[in-house]
Amino acid sequence: MTDRALIDHISSLPHARANFKQLVREVGAKGPGREGLEAALARLTARGDLIELRSGHYVVTARSREFAIGRLNMHRDGYGFLISEKPLEGIHGDVFLPPESAGKAMHGDRILVRIARIEAGGRADGEIVKVLKRAHPTVVGEFRLHRRGQFVIPQDDRIQQWIEIPEGLEFPPAGPSVDRIGVTAPKAASVEELDGMVVNVELLEYPDKGAGPVGRIVEILGHPGDFGIDVEIVIRKHHLPHQFPPEVVEQAQSIPNAISEADLAGRQDFRDMDIVTIDGETARDFDDAVWVDRLANGNYALHVHIADVSHYVRPGTPIDAEAQLRGTSVYFPDRAVPMLPFELSTSICSLVPNADRLVLSALLEIDHQGELVSQEFTPGVIRSAERMTYTNVHKLLEGDAALRERYQPLAPRFELMQELALILNRKRVRRGSIDFDLPEPLIEFDEWGAMTGVTRAPRNIAHRLIEEFMLAANEAVAAHLEDSGNPSIYRIHEKPDPKRVMEFEEVAAHFGYSLGVGPIPVKKFAVTDRHRDGGQRHRGGTKQRHEIVLPDAQVKIASRMYQKLVAKIEGKPEERILSYLMLRSLKQARYSAENVGHFALAAESYTHFTSPIRRYPDLIVHRLLRGWIAEETELSALSEECSQSERRAADAERELVEWKKVKFMTERVGQDFDALIVSTAKYGLFVELAELFIEGLVPIDTLPGDEYAYRESVRKIVGKRTRREFSIGDRVRVILDRIDANDRKLQFSLLEPELPKKRRKLSKQ
Repeated sequence: MTDRALIDHISSLPHARANFKQLVREVGAKGPGREGLEAALARLTARGDLIELRSGHYVVTARSREFAIGRLNMHRDGYGFLISEKPLEGIHGDVFLPPESAGKAMHGDRILVRIARIEAGGRADGEIVKVLKRAHPTVVGEFRLHRRGQFVIPQDDRIQQWIEIPEGLEFPPAGPSVDRIGVTAPKAASVEELDGMVVNVELLEYPDKGAGPVGRIVEILGHPGDFGIDVEIVIRKHHLPHQFPPEVVEQAQSIPNAISEADLAGRQDFRDMDIVTIDGETARDFDDAVWVDRLANGNYALHVHIADVSHYVRPGTPIDAEAQLRGTSVYFPDRAVPMLPFELSTSICSLVPNADRLVLSALLEIDHQGELVSQEFTPGVIRSAERMTYTNVHKLLEGDAALRERYQPLAPRFELMQELALILNRKRVRRGSIDFDLPEPLIEFDEWGAMTGVTRAPRNIAHRLIEEFMLAANEAVAAHLEDSGNPSIYRIHEKPDPKRVMEFEEVAAHFGYSLGVGPIPVKKFAVTDRHRDGGQRHRGGTKQRHEIVLPDAQVKIASRMYQKLVAKIEGKPEERILSYLMLRSLKQARYSAENVGHFALAAESYTHFTSPIRRYPDLIVHRLLRGWIAEETELSALSEECSQSERRAADAERELVEWKKVKFMTERVGQDFDALIVSTAKYGLFVELAELFIEGLVPIDTLPGDEYAYRESVRKIVGKRTRREFSIGDRVRVILDRIDANDRKLQFSLLEPELPKKRRKLSKQ
């Protein structure tokens, strides 16, 4: 019996409960089968699918209202919240965990929680029953000598516990480890030299029953102010695999750097076609190449050639295991942590110009309405004619004489690409695809690697070419795999939560806009302020607040609503803030073995096929296309694993960028900037600097000329005497007051324009 079948069987029983003897009898597990049942129950209990209430008595977690599973989100003040993996019946928001319970685990741990109480309004309290999966095999922090012993203070302040380092353990060599073997490391540091340095600690004991964690130092990274230490810390804080094991390096180095005749067997030959890659100036690996032509019937032939990573990375090999562990490449402003070894990612798998490269190709015929007429997926071989950049393709299409002469044989091909890309884009617009064209920040560095500024990343028609062609290929592959009836991995984007949509509608209404979802239903009720002190809840009086409460059926949400609003606000002063808030109202896209469509793209089927050098799901999709996936492969678990890897990488990239920004601003304390209010809260205004894409807080108690209060119902900060209002979207002038280096946060104050002399005199009267 499979794990899924066992869960289904217990779910069918009264109260979704069973004891071991009952299961032995009902599933007919005898002899060796009994051992298999014991192993399955242990496996399902460890995963959290089952709860063992007492010895030999099991209940299905998903069917129980008493228990919930999710991730622990710790607050620096000691309490925490359960971020449930599934919606909890009768509960609104996250489950509160008091300090004495939250202290049993660490931030990010996957935990099983017993729901202790549900208040009016749906707020819930709970207690941790079991830690199902530890989030932190290692912790990065600062080593400190203390009168009570040796400790490491975690760099992440959501990890509350100091980690004890027992005396007598040997210290490793100083300096971060590297990705290649044979580097001579410096001598190990002494305890005194180590005091105040940043280290990485392997946890030997986790917090339990009041006892703190214990660990041993496995890496000495350097001093907090050392150049490049920020990258090293972020890599370890987010547990990014960054060292290729020796067996992976050995396998990568054994792969020939040239294509043999045997490699070409069964492949279509595209080497005589003027296929090109189009990427950014700083790109190091090239995993997609394109070609467009006009067919005799007037339709377009679009060829999308993707590096055939699946030819080199076979299931079960060391490189495959490491690629699955990493899930994705991680891109920092000044370096990358690749999914594949450099021997593959920047060499034999990279579609460099004038070199034979193996590909998996999507050959599409598209009509003048952008509809797919026919498709073929085939292994092939190409020889890229040019390594083009977005900048040069854009200039060429804009009529740059020098570039048109330089690429004269290719110019008609690029014009045809532009023609087809615009047709594909119009088709997506017709069906309701949302196209947020938000400016992307681009961090600039000097020759020494120090940040010099933040600019708006360029975006032009050349970016559009590649985007449209990759979208078309991904959709075609997804539909083909779905039509085959075989299991697959999809890139899904679920419909937004109606409550978040209505919250956006509230803000949009202040700007005179609406998605058009209908009137906002609001239910008012009284809730108590919640003060937490050592886990004790004290009633601090009641206040009236509003909360949107509505069944999903009341709100009809379509991607076209977002699309129309995006078009309405294009070029308006409020475009940036409303686009940002619209994005926040949407769910995150993720990988899934179950296809529910892609809301933002308005696509019935979508997947990732076009970047197997840097994304593991794309590699899996390549194998699925070729029938190289074993039947027993658990695509559902693999999809979730890849989604988690993607989120981990995004969090790490975002954190380092914010760290770089704060460091850049340390020399700008006292300077003033134009800013936009992007959020309001009871403690102040959050502003984004107009030219630098940098955010900070203007505390409410620093606002000039009055005493201010936050009005949650309208999301405004209002002066009690002057009635002056500060709202989301207002433009202000701010001055940078101070920087909290530990929390990496910026604090601003408003810079008020001086009144003219005549007005100043009148105002005194």
